[in-house]
Amino acid sequence: MEQKSATDVFSQWALIGKDEGMEKGHAPSVKAMLELALPKVKDDFTAIDLGCGNGWVVRLLSELGASHAEGVDGAIEMITKAKSVDTKHKYSHGFLPEWKPEMRFELVHSMEFLYYLQNPAEMISIIHDEWLTDGGVLIAGVDHYLEHEESLTWPEHVGVHMTTMRISQWEEAMKEAGFTEIEIHQVASKEGFPGTLVMLGRANH
Repeated sequence: MEQKSATDVFSQWALIGKDEGMEKGHAPSVKAMLELALPKVKDDFTAIDLGCGNGWVVRLLSELGASHAEGVDGAIEMITKAKSVDTKHKYSHGFLPEWKPEMRFELVHSMEFLYYLQNPAEMISIIHDEWLTDGGVLIAGVDHYLEHEESLTWPEHVGVHMTTMRISQWEEAMKEAGFTEIEIHQVASKEGFPGTLVMLGRANH
């Protein structure tokens, strides 16, 4: 099966309304992730959602106290949809890891994005070095990882590239990037699903 780019697939999903399903499906994991991350940042924190889709997490971050929240996604139709439902927040169309934010953030959130990259560890390093303030926090969740056996069929099923890493490799990527206070969690598990793998860490510049 010929591989498509993830950004093209997600643009198509936005056009047919599948983004709402992604939002609903990811909500329990994102809620658990933010419960882990928010106590580690100040009340009026700045935040960006990396791989923001239709922007639902950006809007949630604002509701939870962010003084500035924005999103970036490589799927143009997702960004179009985000802007159509929300004129308050900034949404950027950009391909990662090349795209650069205009400021640094106290919180970088990413759900179900990193493994679409050829080199997720490189992106984690870039987030540490270029996206976060000193002391800023990264919280990233992935559902596709080696120990989640069912997810190993996803690349072929969806027809896109996914970089498959084991839990220890994700943790090592956080260490190599320079993060401290690293926590590894599996959240929102249920029958047949070992949970979203969550990496949490603090930047030190």
